[in-house]
Amino acid sequence: MLNNWLKIAFINYKKNWLSTIINLFGLTIGLTGFMLILMHWNDEESYERWNPKKENIYAFQTHNKAENTYGNNISVPMAERAIKVIPEVKDFVLFNGSGMGYKMTTKVKTVYQGEGMSASESFFNFFPFRLVSGSYKDALKGDKVMALSTKAAKNLFGKTNVAGETVKINNKSFVVTAVYELPEANSQIKPDFIFSPYEQMKGDKEQWGNFNYGCFFLLKPGTDVEALQQKFYDNIFLYRAKISAQGAGVTPQKYLELYGPTGSLFTPIDKIKLHAKASWFGNGDFKTMMILFTLSVLIVVLSAINFINLKTAQASQRAKEISVRKAIGSTKSNLVLQFLLETFVICLASYLLSLALTELLLPSFNKFYNKEIVMNDWHIYFYSFLMVLAVTLISGLIPATYLANFKAIETLKGNFARSKHGIWLRNGILTLQLIISSFFIIGGLIVNKQVKYMMDKDLGFSGKQVFLINFSENSDKPWLKYERIKNEMKKIEGVADVSYGEAVPGSGRFSNSNIDYMDKSIFAQHGSMDYNYLQFMDVKLKKGRWLNPDLASDTITNVLVNEAFVNKFGWTDDQAFKNEVRPGFDNRPYHIVGIVKDFNVLNPRRAIEPIVFFHYRETDWKRYNVYNIQLKIKPDDIDGTVKRIKSYWQKNVEPGYPFDSYFIDKKFAESFVKYQKQQTLFTILNAMVLMVALLGLFALSSLMIEQKLKDVAIRKTLGASDGTLIFGLTKQFLWITFIAVLISIPISYYLMNEWLKDFDYRIDMPVFPFVLSLISLLILTFAVVSIKAYQATKVNLVKYLKYE
Repeated sequence: MLNNWLKIAFINYKKNWLSTIINLFGLTIGLTGFMLILMHWNDEESYERWNPKKENIYAFQTHNKAENTYGNNISVPMAERAIKVIPEVKDFVLFNGSGMGYKMTTKVKTVYQGEGMSASESFFNFFPFRLVSGSYKDALKGDKVMALSTKAAKNLFGKTNVAGETVKINNKSFVVTAVYELPEANSQIKPDFIFSPYEQMKGDKEQWGNFNYGCFFLLKPGTDVEALQQKFYDNIFLYRAKISAQGAGVTPQKYLELYGPTGSLFTPIDKIKLHAKASWFGNGDFKTMMILFTLSVLIVVLSAINFINLKTAQASQRAKEISVRKAIGSTKSNLVLQFLLETFVICLASYLLSLALTELLLPSFNKFYNKEIVMNDWHIYFYSFLMVLAVTLISGLIPATYLANFKAIETLKGNFARSKHGIWLRNGILTLQLIISSFFIIGGLIVNKQVKYMMDKDLGFSGKQVFLINFSENSDKPWLKYERIKNEMKKIEGVADVSYGEAVPGSGRFSNSNIDYMDKSIFAQHGSMDYNYLQFMDVKLKKGRWLNPDLASDTITNVLVNEAFVNKFGWTDDQAFKNEVRPGFDNRPYHIVGIVKDFNVLNPRRAIEPIVFFHYRETDWKRYNVYNIQLKIKPDDIDGTVKRIKSYWQKNVEPGYPFDSYFIDKKFAESFVKYQKQQTLFTILNAMVLMVALLGLFALSSLMIEQKLKDVAIRKTLGASDGTLIFGLTKQFLWITFIAVLISIPISYYLMNEWLKDFDYRIDMPVFPFVLSLISLLILTFAVVSIKAYQATKVNLVKYLKYE
C-alpha cells in the first residue's frame, strides 16, 4: 500500500511540476530563514550556561519607576548591607572595570596585556573557571594580587605554571595568585587578568550614592525573586533614603522620588545577554529577536498557505480518482493518510534542501552578526524538524480532509466543478497570504524611512576629521599628561586644533549625578572638558557665552548647560542664568553662563539627556578622569597626518601600548549599525515573502484559469475581446488583493507604531507606505495573473468546444 501511495504521489508531482517546484522552493526558503534565526536566538540564549551556579546567580539592576528607566550600577554599602540583612543573599561580587589593558613587566619580558577586569574577592565563587595553577583562596584579597588566564600567563611568562610570580605595572608589583582556564562556551565574562578594586572599595564603603559598580548576587536556592525585590526596597533603598533625607530636608519617600532608584530588578545570569533591562556587560534586545523570529515563522506560514491553496486548487484533477477509490472501498482515513504522506515527502525534501542551504549561507550570516555559529546543536535539528511536522499537518491535513470528503456519486456525475466550497476556502487563504505580504511591504517601507530619518537628522555637532586617542597607560595625574602633550601635538604637521571632552559622541562612556535646585532635582550627564571643546566640535551656542580661561570664575564655579537641561527644570533661558544649581559631585553652588544647542552623545534613538559642561579642573576628582586627547585634522593629507600622529604617540607618549584611536564621526556611525542591520534583514525578508507569495499566486491562478478554459473558449466564440477576457479572469484576484490590503492597514499601523515607540526621535506615521502597498500589490497581482490570463485567450477553440 505504501509503495502504491508513493507511486501515485510522484505521478502527481510530475503532472503538476510547477506547483511542486513552487512548494519545494517556498518551504526551502522559509525553513532556511527559520533555522538561521533559530540558531541566532539559541546562540544568544547560550551565554553563561557553562556556569554550574547559574540557577542561583542574578544580575542586579536598578529601576526608576517615575521615568521607567533602568541602571546597572550599585554602591558598595548597598551590596554589603544586602548580605547582612537579607537572608536570601549568600554572597555578592562587584565589578569596577572591564576591557582594561596595561603594559606589564615580568622577569621574562615587557608586553601589553589587554582584556582585564577589576572584580571583588568573591569573583571565583561566582565563576569557577578551571584552576591551572595556584589557589582561589584569597586570590583577589588585597590590592597587590592578581589572577591570570592561561592565555595571559603564556603572553607574560611563556608558560602557565606561574603562581607566585611577580608582575609590575607602573612600578607597582603584583603577585600572581592563580592561573585559570577560560571556558570555551559563550560568555560575556572572559577576563584575561583580574585585579581587586580593594583600595577604591575601601574608600567607597560609606558612599551610598557612589554607584560605580556592577553587581551579581548569589541567592539561596528557591528564592522568591519578586519578594526579594520588595525586601531590597524596604531594607536597602529606604534605609539609604532615611540616612540621606535628613541632610536634604525631605522625607525618605520624597528623597527616593528625587534621587532614586525606587526599585530593583534581578535577572538570572544566563538571561542577561538577551533579556536584561540594563547590564554591566551590555543590554539585551529580546524584542528585536522576537520580531525576527516571528517574521521567519510567517515566511514558513506563507509557504504552508501556498501548499494548501495549490492542493485544493488541484482538487478537480483528483476528484474522480478519489471518488473511484471510495466507490471500490477505500476509507476516508486511508485517503487522509495518503495525502498527508504526499505532503510529508515534499516537506522532507524541502527540509533536506534547507539544511544544505543553511550550511551554505551560515558563513555570511556569521559575518553579518559577528558570530561563530556552527550547526552542531541538536536543538536546531529537533525544532526545525518539529516545524516540518507542523507544516505537514497544517498544510497537509486541510487539503487532505477536504479531498477525502468528496461525495463520490456527485463527483462522478461531474458536479464537483460547480461546488463553491473549495473556492471560498482558497480565496480565504489567499487573502491571508496577501495580508501578510501587505504588512511586509508597509513595515519594510516604515523601517527604511525611520532609519533614514535617524541617519539624516542633524546631530548638533561635527565629528568630521576629529581624531580621538584614548589614554592606554595609567597616569597618576592624567590631566597633566594631557596638558603636557597638547601643545606638542599641535606642532604635528596637519593638526589644526587639539582639545579634550568627557562626553564624546559615540564613545558610550559617560557619568552623571543629580543636579539640585531648591526642592527639585534632575539627573544630568557630566561634560568635563577643555575650554575650547564645544567650539572644537562645532556645537552651537544658543544664548549666553562660552567659558573663558581668562576669567577666574570660569575655572571654579561657572558652567554651561544644554537645552535639555533647561527644559528638564522647566525654566526659560533667562531664568536659567539667574538660578544657581548644586551638582551631586560638589557642595558649591554653580552659576550657568551659557546654553548650547542640544547635540546627540549616546544614541540616535534616545532623547538627548541634560548635560552640564565645566572645565575638568573645576573638581578634584574629574581631572583624574581625563582619558583622551582629540585632534582636528586638516583635510588635505588625512592619512599622512594620522601616520605622523601615530609615530609621535608610540615614540614619545605611550611606547609599548596599543594606539587606541578612531575618528569620532565613524565611531558614532557605528551606533546606526544595529538599525541598518534591521533594515537589511527586513528588506531580505520582504523580498522572500513577496517571492513566495507571488509564485504561489501565479501557480494558483494558473490552475484556476485552466479550470475556466472552456468558458473562455465559449465567450471568445461569441465575440469577446482579449482585453475583456483578461480583465474578467483577473478581476477576482484584484478584488481579493484590494480587500487583503484594507484588512492589513490597521494591523500594520498598530504593529509598526509599537515598533516606533522604541525611538525617542521617530517619524510620524507616514501615509505613503499604505498607499504604495495597495498600488504595488494590485499591479503585481495583475501582472502575475494576466500572464496566464493572456495565454488563456490563445486557446484552441476546437479542443474545448468539440463536445458541446
